[in-house]
Amino acid sequence: MTLPNSSEFISAEQLEKNFESNGNGNGKNGQKSVSNAEMEQAVRKLLTEIGEDPNREGLLDTPKRVSKAWQFLTSGYRQSMEELLNGAIFTEDSHEMVLVRDITLFSTCEHHMLPIIGHAHVAYIPNGKVIGLSKIARICDMFGRRLQVQERLTGQIANALQEVLQPEGVAVVVEATHMCMVMRGVQKPGSWTTTSAMRGVFAEDPKTRHEFMSLIRHNPQFH
Repeated sequence: MTLPNSSEFISAEQLEKNFESNGNGNGKNGQKSVSNAEMEQAVRKLLTEIGEDPNREGLLDTPKRVSKAWQFLTSGYRQSMEELLNGAIFTEDSHEMVLVRDITLFSTCEHHMLPIIGHAHVAYIPNGKVIGLSKIARICDMFGRRLQVQERLTGQIANALQEVLQPEGVAVVVEATHMCMVMRGVQKPGSWTTTSAMRGVFAEDPKTRHEFMSLIRHNPQFH
């Protein structure tokens, strides 16, 4: 089976634009690698613009630390689905729901570049193929480690599983709090946003969808 490159789920054209001016070398999947020196220079400029002195003791290494942090927080752009899965798709005659619940999820809002923090609940009904359970969490991480809106992130996770497994159906629910709503703007701590993406039988069969929703609600550790 040919696995799609992860960039297909957000538009290859957009990825190319995103990385066109970053760095001089090529990273994984032919994407431009990010220049640490340019990122560090940008952070120094930001510190200056907010009225700080980037040369004072506490900030001397901040540009390097921020650059390293952003390389990690956006590492999902430089991952491929094939490398992530690493062959962990297996033939199995199973047609019962597989659910991984409460996957801790961190992402970054593309509008204000502030954190999105929450959980993903992911289920699928196999159609002759199953995936290693840890890979479901890794798929969530890969798409989470990009600049995102929650609606797109939810759909990308669902589409990825649908593409690689061709299951009878996929269901994804993401529940998250957005620091752009907590730390600034309306300043509403405690607010949560819920998004869902239903594919195949989860979209077509209310009973299957209800079973999934009931399973993720019955959770004493929720939030």
